[in-house]
Amino acid sequence: MQLKVQKTLHLNFKHKVTEMKKIALILLVALIAACSPKNNNQEKLTGETLKEIKQLTLTIEQANHLSKLPLKCMQQEYPNKLSQTLGSEKDIDTPKTLHPAFYGCFDWHSSVHGHWMLVKLLKLFPGLENKDEVINKLAQNITAENILVEVGYFKRETEKSYERTYGWAWLLKLAEELHTWDSDFAKELETNLQPLTDLIVGRYLDFLPRLNYPIRVGEHTNTGFGLAFAWDYANTVGNMELKSLIEQRAKDFYLGDIGCPLSWEPGGYDFLSPCLEEADIMRRVLPKEDFRDWLAEFLPQLSSPDFSWEQGKVSDRSDGKLVHLDGVNFSRAWCLYGIASTLEEYAHLKQVANEHIQFSLPNIVDGDYMGEHWLASFAIYALDMASS
Repeated sequence: MQLKVQKTLHLNFKHKVTEMKKIALILLVALIAACSPKNNNQEKLTGETLKEIKQLTLTIEQANHLSKLPLKCMQQEYPNKLSQTLGSEKDIDTPKTLHPAFYGCFDWHSSVHGHWMLVKLLKLFPGLENKDEVINKLAQNITAENILVEVGYFKRETEKSYERTYGWAWLLKLAEELHTWDSDFAKELETNLQPLTDLIVGRYLDFLPRLNYPIRVGEHTNTGFGLAFAWDYANTVGNMELKSLIEQRAKDFYLGDIGCPLSWEPGGYDFLSPCLEEADIMRRVLPKEDFRDWLAEFLPQLSSPDFSWEQGKVSDRSDGKLVHLDGVNFSRAWCLYGIASTLEEYAHLKQVANEHIQFSLPNIVDGDYMGEHWLASFAIYALDMASS
């Protein structure tokens, strides 16, 4: 009798252990599914909790308004910030003499992306109300003669690092825009620009192998931004040497990065997001699945459908540095759109991007020169990414 009771107890215990194992296995599977960013996001994205995300688009009315800002400054010589290194007194001259193509809009790089913006708007809106004025000014500035003078300036012994790499990146973005515009006028401008384009490509090929560490600031020298636009150019025109070098250097710099501190952004003068610019180049150079895994480690908070981010706020729009924070809102937006277009489970980031654009777009007015000479270009690029 005692033996029978012991046997029964043993069988009951064995049965309970088996049931506990099954329950534990079920709980483990459920836990894994719940912790999966992709599955969790997809469930929420298709549920009732997801707000309808409106796609922002650039309108002809906005294009007409914003085009006036680079038109106003692209041939305005003063005020001007030359950022020049003097080798001797012979190097001193007026902005227009030194930079006959890109002397306006306060500084060289702002002039370059002002030209890019006008080319982009002509492509998007053939009926642009300022079309004739835009064409005339582009034709006056981007001549073969003017570009050769620009090349000569870059070849000065004291200017080997001039506009590195922010201005370089925008020059290649301008070259890419001309290259992809099916227009005789664009082909003429592209041909005129080619000597400077080739020089900038050469500067990248020379500099990137010598850069041991990336520059992670939120201003002009940010390495991620400089690589992203250059990669776009190389990818578009089929320059495999430049494209391969950028891909390798981006991986060298960023592949092992984890936990980027979004709470440290923005800095007081930022117009680029150090974290997002890094993600923006990595989405280009990594295969989709590799980028998904990398982003989950680098910026895990972005995977939440409830992710929100306060916009950068400008306290004084007459201060050229402080107004940078309007720019950071636009650049954040284009990076967020890029992530959302690459990984479908991050579609909720489009709403965050929209909010950043809508916060700063009303601030681009025909008024203070410290903002109007460059911000419109950032807005156009962000709005273009919104619809891509």
